Formats: sequence, C-alpha cells, structure tokens
Amino acid sequence: MIRRLDCTLQNSLRAACLSVLLFAAGCEKQTASPPPPPPPEVTVTKVEVRDTPVVNEFVALTQSPQQVSIVARVSGFLDKQRYTEGTVVKPGQILFEMDKKPFIVQLDGARASQASARAAHDTALANLKRVKPLVELNALSQKDLDDATGQEQTTKASLEQATASVETAKLNLSYTTIESPLRGVAAAAQQKEGAYLSAQNNLLTTVSSLNPMWANFSISENELSDLRNEVRAGRLKGPQNKALSAEIVLSDGTAFAHSGSISFIDPAYNPQTGTFLIRVTVSNPEGELRPNQYVKVRLKGATRPNAILVPQRAVQQGSKGHFVWVIDADGRVENRPVAVGDWYGDQWFINDGLKAGDQVVVDGGLKLRAGDTAKVSAAAPAAPAAAARKP
Repeated sequence: MIRRLDCTLQNSLRAACLSVLLFAAGCEKQTASPPPPPPPEVTVTKVEVRDTPVVNEFVALTQSPQQVSIVARVSGFLDKQRYTEGTVVKPGQILFEMDKKPFIVQLDGARASQASARAAHDTALANLKRVKPLVELNALSQKDLDDATGQEQTTKASLEQATASVETAKLNLSYTTIESPLRGVAAAAQQKEGAYLSAQNNLLTTVSSLNPMWANFSISENELSDLRNEVRAGRLKGPQNKALSAEIVLSDGTAFAHSGSISFIDPAYNPQTGTFLIRVTVSNPEGELRPNQYVKVRLKGATRPNAILVPQRAVQQGSKGHFVWVIDADGRVENRPVAVGDWYGDQWFINDGLKAGDQVVVDGGLKLRAGDTAKVSAAAPAAPAAAARKP
C-alpha cells in the first residue's frame, strides 16, 4: 500500500516537472526578440549638371499702338453712319457723314466775296499802272501815286483774306465727310444719326490698329533685384545677342502663331505699385489679338549654366531650412542642407549643397533617418518643363 502511494507521488511529481519545463520553454519562446525590419525602400535620382534654358512667364495686357479718337471737327447735324460697329475698317473708309448743305452755302458765299475782292484788286492795280507814268512826267503829284499804291495793297490784302475764307469753307465742307485715318477695328458709335454735334459731344467712335500689337506687363523691384543677383552670381546668362524672344500664350493655353520682342522698358518705377512697365511688340496680321486682352508672355533666350535640378517633392523643409536626403556610396542615408533657387516646372534649381553624381531621394524620404540603410530604386526621369517660375 505504501509502495503504491510512492509510485503515485512520483508520477505526480514527474507530471508537475514536465509542466514546468513546457511552461518555461513557452515563455522563453515568447520573450525572444523579433527579426529586424527590412530597410526602407526609396527611389532616387542621380544629380546631373547641365546648361538649362530658362523661360520667365508674366501676365500681360494687350494694347493697340494706335488708338485714334474719331471726332467731328465742325458743328452740325450727323446725317449718316457708314460703317458697321466692331468691324475692321481701312484707311480712307467713310465712317460718318454730316449734313453738307450749310457748309456748301458758306463756301458759295466765300467764293462770292473772293470774286468781289479780286475785282476790286484788279481795278486798283490798273489804276496804279496808269498813275506811275503820269507821276514820272510830273502830270500827277507824289500823293496821287501814294494813294494809288495804298489802294492796290489794301485790295490785295482783301483778296488774300477772301481766298483764305474760301479755303476755310472748303475744309469745313470736307470735314463733313469723316474717314478712318488708319486700318483697325472700329468701336461702337457714340452718336446716332440726327444728333447735333458740337464741341461738347464731338466724339463719334475710336479706331484701334491691330498690327502690330503691344503686350504690356510689369515687373516688381524685388523681381528685378533677384534677376540681377542671379546674373552677378553667374547663375543666369542672357542670349548672345542680348535679345529675348517673347512668346504669347492665349487664354486657352495655346501659343500665339507669331513671336515678338521687347520694344520698350520704362526707365522709371511706378510709385503707386513699385513696378515698372515692359512692352512686347508682336506681329498680328490676322487680327486675332485685340486691345485690352489678358495674355501670358514667355520670355525665352536666357540660360542657367551648370544647373542642378531636382524634383520638388525631393526637397523638404526643416527647422533650419531646406534639405534633401542623399544616399552615399555605402547605401546609407545622409541629411544634406541645400540652397534652393527658382522653380522649373515640377523641379527646383539647387544653388548650393549638391554636386554631380549625388543620389537624391525622391520618394520615401518621410520615413528616413540619418544613418539608415535604404533599398534604392531609380526614379522615372522628369518631364521637360515649360517655364521657370519663382517659388
């Protein structure tokens, strides 16, 4: 009986020891450290140094080089309107006609006065010719000669005055036919047929030339200073002939068929806006551009020598400024401060901090830390940019 109890106790002890061993093995398995995480995956781009064309874009407003106000030069009634509003008119095309009858009467009266003055002058001249030889023969006195001479000069002046009145009447009559002085688009008529025109309401319409066309835009003092600093630092170089070409971009984003050039730079700043005016002249033979139209002007020809470009998403902002993640030769991550320049499409010019051959992280930089090892894959090449823009 005692031996049976001992066997039972021994079996219980063996079972308890086995349970303890199994529990200890389970705990040891649960407390084992997990395997290290895989290195973060990033895409990188290799820095290349190359001369890059720079295109600066500005918002501009078109303006007609010649905008002429068509006014009535004499007072009278407006008889007829001879043009269609909003259409292109030619030089010499009749736009308006005024009532001619009063001016024809004035011309007839001036011609009659001229004829009377001419007859008086002819008589005085003939009398002077008769008096001169008689004075030489002492048949008439010197006073008679002076009177005849004075009468001839007086009638001559009256004839010249009458002739001038005839010319004035002719001009006034010609002013009743109002023509376009240039080729351009005619605006709406300001006066209607039958209106009486005087000095207070003599504006009839305006005609604006279309070819060539101006595009005016402004540049601020800060922008100009930035451009000058870029040139002094050697980061911006103009064309060899110092002439930038100007491309006009319409409101729908399409490029205008004709390019232009800068024709005027205002030498003085506008004190209200702190900007100064730049004017581009562009050929407009089809008249597609119209006055007071908003367009974009792209100035082409400048180059950024030995430029370094990286995608915008590769540049991050920290407490100490801009930086990028760079992968060194050992595949480790380095935090590299950089000095950024202008935007270039979806890329950014780097003025300082990078050199040719550096591998810059484009995607995956948010989960990196300095000194990490990263799994690297090449990023897709960037698409060519259309214009450089300031941040």
